[in-house]
Amino acid sequence: MDRKWDLSQLYTSFKDQKFIQDIEHVKEQLIEFEKYPNLDKTEENLIQYLKQENLLSDTIEKLFSYVNLVMNADTTDDLAMKNASVLEDILASFANTNAKIQRWIADFDFQQFQNQYILEHLFILCEMKEQSQYLLDNESEAVLANMRINGSSAWSKYKDQLISSMTVFIDDKEYPLTEVLNMAYSKDKAIRKKAYEAEIASYQKVEQGVASALNAIKGESIAVAKMRGYGSVLEKTLKDSRMTQKTLDALLKTIQKSLPMFEKYFQVKAQHLGYAKGLPWYEMYAPIMNIQSEYPYEKGCDFVVKQFYSFSKNLGDYAQKAIQNNWIDVYPRKSKVGGAFCQNLHCIQESRFLLNYGNDLSDVITMAHELGHGFHGHCLNQQTALNAEYPMPIAETASTFCETIVKKAALKTATPQQKLMILENELSDCAQVIVDIYSRFLFESRFIQKREKGPLSVDEIKQLMIEAQKEAYGEGLDHHQLHPYMWTWKPHYYEAEYAFYNFPYAFGLLLAKGLYALYQKQGDSFALTYEKFLSLTGQMNLEDMGKSIGIDLQDENFWQNSIQMIADDLEQFYQLLNQVSD
Repeated sequence: MDRKWDLSQLYTSFKDQKFIQDIEHVKEQLIEFEKYPNLDKTEENLIQYLKQENLLSDTIEKLFSYVNLVMNADTTDDLAMKNASVLEDILASFANTNAKIQRWIADFDFQQFQNQYILEHLFILCEMKEQSQYLLDNESEAVLANMRINGSSAWSKYKDQLISSMTVFIDDKEYPLTEVLNMAYSKDKAIRKKAYEAEIASYQKVEQGVASALNAIKGESIAVAKMRGYGSVLEKTLKDSRMTQKTLDALLKTIQKSLPMFEKYFQVKAQHLGYAKGLPWYEMYAPIMNIQSEYPYEKGCDFVVKQFYSFSKNLGDYAQKAIQNNWIDVYPRKSKVGGAFCQNLHCIQESRFLLNYGNDLSDVITMAHELGHGFHGHCLNQQTALNAEYPMPIAETASTFCETIVKKAALKTATPQQKLMILENELSDCAQVIVDIYSRFLFESRFIQKREKGPLSVDEIKQLMIEAQKEAYGEGLDHHQLHPYMWTWKPHYYEAEYAFYNFPYAFGLLLAKGLYALYQKQGDSFALTYEKFLSLTGQMNLEDMGKSIGIDLQDENFWQNSIQMIADDLEQFYQLLNQVSD
């Protein structure tokens, strides 16, 4: 069974009259918006703008989401690519007017208004006022928007086509890359090793094209940040993330201090698997225990839903609904993008999920992770479109929290061997989100620094990747068996508007650990606190969100307490490993 997602709640096809009508409606609305910069700065006009903007945002989200979902399910779909360009052209034509509107809003004195609808949007309005200082002149904004269509956006699509169309040959048999990536979790060492070696070799066919895309996209990010007056690409990312440098520094310092702990974990695992010089890259996901742990999709769904219900009825009901209503595109196939993601659809109060499910426990955890994203969107459904948009770092919190629910609940009824397997999965995931994410942060920081002087060659990019991995993993991994091509298929590097989409994962993981600690203290009553917290994530900066539940995100002690939860799991893991080995 294919188990592809059902997109009919959006549109039935690109020929659907509703799709065509919505495009025309957006064009009409964008023309209508041209009036605002010329209107008086009155309460009535501001309310009218906010209401119209919320309706327009939902329609634009509906159109773009449908196009992107179709394109991610099949990157060779010509109609999807054509319509993506059409929509980008329409929005690019609005850049001039949008800049004028932002300046119009920036001149308002919001303190004089007491209208409830305006007060509900006060955070967003103040943010727009602050961001107006980074606007270019109206004509330049229009030029930049149009250039992006044929710049970073086009390069990103090109990279997706290169990677999704890749095939990997193992023993003269052809596999899509997504299926080969899943082989890293195989119980057969020979398969893991062959998959890794074949994967590495296959990138040589596309490395030049992908390197060109990366150089172009990061070059655009650097140029735009400078043009707008940001001190760096990272400063722009932090502003967009509603996060201070002090919070990021506290997070990074805590990660750096934790690296020896993870280095020891990889060394212990390497020794257990018979490696003397650290763990080869292809063994990072090797199972410690060779016990039966296959999770066909139906079994995985039942497992996730059951554990979600152990936290709250609302979370369990949500997961059940997503599965039963075919919101999930499940299995890998040729021309489908790799990895996994959730697309929240505020416009129809639903979500869609892309997986590349491979019947392993890690795939079950990935499903829980993506459903967590969806539940976050579900908690925001009663907000307006403007108040439902949250920054990158908080985006990974609900997903990681749901992972933790599933793993902790599973441990309660597991045998020692099963506990070891679950803990190994948890620690492997934590190592990815702490150590590998740190290596990606180092790589992207250094790439951008060097890119300011000119494009980098494939060899230079690979060298930066290897150096970042050595620094992050230390002696935990075999330095002769690393992954020089990790920059090729990870989509996070290829969005010009979202640079440094790496540290948000570590932020989300460790914040989720902190939230789970609160859950352990408060018990069942925490579910309502949690849902309220998620419902407000579009209306505060990150530091204020933390304060709302008694957390200081600028304090290293908070992050260290979250790291300690991982350290506790490591101690339990070592004890179980010794017991089972004896």
